[in-house]
Amino acid sequence: FSLFSSLLSVCSLEETILKLDPEDGKQVMEYFKAHALLIREKNLLQASIREQKKLLVENAKLKNDIAQLRSQLQDKQDKKRRAGTVSSPPPNNNDHTPALSNDQPASKTGATAAQPVNHLPPSPSSHEGGDRRGRRRRGERRAPPTSDPFCLGAEPRMDASRLDLRVGRLLSVRPHPLSDGLSVQEVDVGENGPRTVVSKQGGGTHLDERSLVVVLCNVKASKLRGVVSQARLLCCSASDDCVEMLAPPVGSAPGDRVTFLSYPGDPDRELQSKQRVWEVLKTDLQVDCRGVANYKGCAFEVKGKGLCRAPSLVNCAIR
Repeated sequence: FSLFSSLLSVCSLEETILKLDPEDGKQVMEYFKAHALLIREKNLLQASIREQKKLLVENAKLKNDIAQLRSQLQDKQDKKRRAGTVSSPPPNNNDHTPALSNDQPASKTGATAAQPVNHLPPSPSSHEGGDRRGRRRRGERRAPPTSDPFCLGAEPRMDASRLDLRVGRLLSVRPHPLSDGLSVQEVDVGENGPRTVVSKQGGGTHLDERSLVVVLCNVKASKLRGVVSQARLLCCSASDDCVEMLAPPVGSAPGDRVTFLSYPGDPDRELQSKQRVWEVLKTDLQVDCRGVANYKGCAFEVKGKGLCRAPSLVNCAIR
């Protein structure tokens, strides 16, 4: 009922303005609509910033917990290493009989076995061999490996900051010459020349020239039915027949970076196919109930200009 009443009020306001100023009434209404849209974007951005600040506080706590756990793990490993070193007795260098008996096996005859064995000085190799065998028998611990498998800092990060997302402008759209289900687009992403993108056309996909889109630029170039695709257009879909392209905020320009407040960092130069970065991250990309594109609750943002959103879909996946 409140939505119906607001629509009636907007219609009555428009009729009143057109009666008062028939010439410039439409321009005034367009100004009011654009101003209302900017206010809505500002409110959404402020709400998103509050949520992202909460996430930053939680991330700081998690990093502190990880540092404490790492320190505790290192302390435990040092204690075990010191305990093993103390418990192992020093090798007995004066006992040369085992080394001589191993290096010079006794004869089967009794006369040879009765001969004295301590009148000759032992060789250095006998000392070393006996010491090594003695340490192995006593179970002395070996030195720990230099690479610690529990070192958390060695693992590469796996978050949306690795994606090179930019605002692009569609310059041309044409069907693929060898496939009815594909289309070829030329997209300006703020570089010296446009990029060629090959996209799969869904049932409800509609691409307009000169419109702004969100482009993933650091995917590996691949040839699709004879045409090399150099990037990927991000879209949202509720089903195969309902697909929309993600829309950057009003006032964006080709080449503007799309970033995430809670996940700072520079993107990869090129996403490696072996790491399957895109396949892992896209499971957490979605459009929320307000129509805003986000990664784990952190909005797609063009700094100083606003948030990326779906034109009409909500609660759906991004691909």
